Amino acid sequence: MKNLKEPLYYQDASTLAELIRNREISPVEVMKIHLDRIEALNSSINAIVTVAGGALEAAKAAETAVMRGDSIGPLHGVPFTVKDSIDTANVLTQRGSPIFRGRVPETDATSVARMKQAGGILLAKTNLPEFSYWIESDNLLSGRSNNPWDLTRTPGGSSGGESAAIAAGMSPLGIGTDLAISVRGPAAQTGIVSLKATHGRVPMTGIWPRAPRRFWHAGPMARSIRDLSLAFSVLSGPDGYDSFSSSAVQFDAGIAFTPYKTLRIGWLAEPGFGPVDCEVAATVEAAAEALKSLGIVVEPVRIPALERDFALDIFNRLHVMEMKPAFMEATAGQPDADIYKMAKTMLSLPDTSMKDFIEAEQAVERLRDGYAEYFTKYDALITPVLPIPAHKHGVTEFIINGETVDATYLQGATVPLNLTGLPGIAMRFGTSKEGLPIAVQIVGSWLAESTILHIASLLEMVSPVNGLHPNI
Repeated sequence: MKNLKEPLYYQDASTLAELIRNREISPVEVMKIHLDRIEALNSSINAIVTVAGGALEAAKAAETAVMRGDSIGPLHGVPFTVKDSIDTANVLTQRGSPIFRGRVPETDATSVARMKQAGGILLAKTNLPEFSYWIESDNLLSGRSNNPWDLTRTPGGSSGGESAAIAAGMSPLGIGTDLAISVRGPAAQTGIVSLKATHGRVPMTGIWPRAPRRFWHAGPMARSIRDLSLAFSVLSGPDGYDSFSSSAVQFDAGIAFTPYKTLRIGWLAEPGFGPVDCEVAATVEAAAEALKSLGIVVEPVRIPALERDFALDIFNRLHVMEMKPAFMEATAGQPDADIYKMAKTMLSLPDTSMKDFIEAEQAVERLRDGYAEYFTKYDALITPVLPIPAHKHGVTEFIINGETVDATYLQGATVPLNLTGLPGIAMRFGTSKEGLPIAVQIVGSWLAESTILHIASLLEMVSPVNGLHPNI
């Protein structure tokens, strides 16, 4: 087997797939290593809520296929994990709530089915907030997930269990969902990478909640940019069931790693996203300078549409009207003891007036127009993911650059992409004074995943944090 600098549980999915394909390692060995890692660490991190029955047997079947010389998929024998709001056939999918305790779907979500078709093996389900709704992964059914970098801090939400599992080496690759922050924020807080693609590129079939459908995304979370590219090539494309997933544009994983035309990139830390910590802003600028050192045209920019209409305010006025009915239906007739604070908060929020709703809809269109104008001049935009590194559990208010804001402000730089449907990648590029990951967000125009994956791969090559993992 090739000389690996890191343990197998910290190898990316692409490396594992190559080792399996070349018969340098058995899918059974890969599976056992990750199962052992879960057994050793999950009691303290609480990222995994259900280990899939039959994972080891599936690995044995994958090994047999390799030894027979069968034609195999790009993820053959590689374990993957899935957020527990995503349906998995014959495996518990409990959505972070006692209301759905014991729920076992009969069929896989489209995203899970596609990962299996590519040869991936479902390893486990990962923790989330109740109903996938909050910036921390905590619920009454499976408890709170902890950040592998510091157990007193959150790995984020709503795909926090997924991010923690990958960061800790319990999984090489996973699928999360994103309403306003939920694959990018957790990735930033735990030092991994994630992709929220253009809205509709990855079908949401078999994922709950669906409302508000126009803001929800599913996307890959991983340890390397090439893994994001590979997983996205597997996950993307219409499935005939999700009407938003109708783009016929095909994605080729190899495109992101081929020479590109001269790029023009802008970077922006403030204004438009709310207050941003100086360490985070410095990391965004450092990423911009790193790209500039590669001969790319990079310059600071402002986007007037973000300054005119604060995206977080727009989102708050829109999503309650569409998400609240789904929560009301799920909790109807259920005992109060089975409903956690996330759902109770949603149910207590006042309805948005029709006037405010319409005004917010028009503001979304102004944001889309503002980004459209920006992308006539630039190929990508570098921004923060979060305004601060991972925070302590249970904090509901932050002081950022002297300004006191509530916890929803963590979504200030991520939610514009949910409102507009633009694609974005979260990747680590720095470290805080406390030793915590700091990430940047690479934003592209609609359907321009190849461009931002290419830029992310360039940043990955010059990153000052390559090879850093939690000390656990």
